[in-house]
Amino acid sequence: MNPSLRSLSGRTAVVIGGTSGIGRVLALGLAAAGADVVASSRRVEQVEVTAQEIESLARRTLRVTCDVCDRASLENLLANTLESLGKVDILVNCAGKIVRAPTIDFPEESWSGILETNLTGTLRGCQIFGRHMLERGYGRIINLASLNTFVSLTQVAAYAASKAAVGALTRSLAVEWSKYGVMVNAIAPGVFRTALNSELLDNTERGRELLARTPIGRFGKAEELVGVAVYLASEAASFTTGQILVVDGGFLASGVNQ
Repeated sequence: MNPSLRSLSGRTAVVIGGTSGIGRVLALGLAAAGADVVASSRRVEQVEVTAQEIESLARRTLRVTCDVCDRASLENLLANTLESLGKVDILVNCAGKIVRAPTIDFPEESWSGILETNLTGTLRGCQIFGRHMLERGYGRIINLASLNTFVSLTQVAAYAASKAAVGALTRSLAVEWSKYGVMVNAIAPGVFRTALNSELLDNTERGRELLARTPIGRFGKAEELVGVAVYLASEAASFTTGQILVVDGGFLASGVNQ
């Protein structure tokens, strides 16, 4: 393969939810591959720190906050990016939330809040940035799906419903937009260690079961998602659309492992 097909040089990416966890790693990975990257989230201090990291890779960036539950803030993010960087070639939707609790007593308010962030927030990003991409006749949109897009992990029904819907939304937008040059795909991470879940993974029965279901024998490192993201954002993926690429160490292939 021509190496230039995997290069993101000259491209501009926006990563929503791109200042912590997997989103931050993807933002830095896209920058390392050559893109100018705007990593945005609700927290000013995290936006600033991530912007400094992107600049340390000799890439251009901006310092703009956003909230996926506030359409005006996403419109402001697009406007500022266009004013300073001229275009948006790549959008990554990483903002998300999860609450674990028995479904029988799960409050409707919490249910609605999770779907508002994970599903409707993703839709807002796709609509606002997708319109710009459709007008240009070029775009790469990468949504964040989940193992829960495909299988159930107990007591996270709202999150599972939202991520299953993100998968359906990804396919629907691909069908509508691909003919106009905008490819829409998703990444479904397996179990990846983060600062928020280390205690659960290392010291609970749930963590031990998740590890047992992962044939590779360990949890993922966020950096191991970068290659898939760069591929989907690049010209190497010019005929890839409507796909949910699973990076899970074999979790979904797993039945009995011992």
